[in-house]
Amino acid sequence: MNTPVALITGASRGLGRALAAGLAREGLTHDGQTHERLSLIIDARNAAALQEAAEQLRAAGATVTAISGDVTDPAHRAALLRAAEAAGRLDLLVNNAGTLGASPLPALADYPPADLRTAFEANVIAPIALIQLMLPLLRASGGGVLNITSDAAREAYAGWGGYGAAKAALEQASNVLAAEELAIRVWWADPGDLRTDMHQQAFPGQDISDRPRPESVVPAFARLISQRLPSGRYRAADLMPAGHSARRPG
Repeated sequence: MNTPVALITGASRGLGRALAAGLAREGLTHDGQTHERLSLIIDARNAAALQEAAEQLRAAGATVTAISGDVTDPAHRAALLRAAEAAGRLDLLVNNAGTLGASPLPALADYPPADLRTAFEANVIAPIALIQLMLPLLRASGGGVLNITSDAAREAYAGWGGYGAAKAALEQASNVLAAEELAIRVWWADPGDLRTDMHQQAFPGQDISDRPRPESVVPAFARLISQRLPSGRYRAADLMPAGHSARRPG
């Protein structure tokens, strides 16, 4: 089977949905050849929103398998693996699904431990567990893993300790995976501040309409994937092709 396959988690809205639409439109580049067709496996917790996204992707010409569920659930991850095995290959795994954690953002002194565990389970444990399941397929295709991270993993923003600590852990896990898995690409990429539901949760009641839409950074991720840049950490703002721009608020 020659059609490349991409698995994108958290694809019912925000960046995940924008990336799925961009890949459906552009396809994947594999072994130096651009494929016009692309098979997508997408998931999200909200079944209705996921189905709506899947229908739009199919209308754009993509072959889509939509599986609703929570990536923190081992049974759901197993269902995603079965879908990839049924497709016959996996060329790209995008770990986009995650959680902000406690909202409004609390100081670490007041961070509920239960919410902190939830943040690490969704943002660190689940992506690593999904990678473990998908590695045999990714090794076989010489594919890639794209883990979505944040500048909160590196900068000390008051209130962002739970989310930032989880993303920092994901970044180091990605770094180690890149050193261990030389047959595949491992990228961890910061999209910048975007106009998403998660970002709104971080700033309840505030107007975030000045943030760029998720679609604005798709060209950056398309470049990262299509050019198969070396494994490592990237910022979408640094990857934008000539003629494109994605404003990154300070």
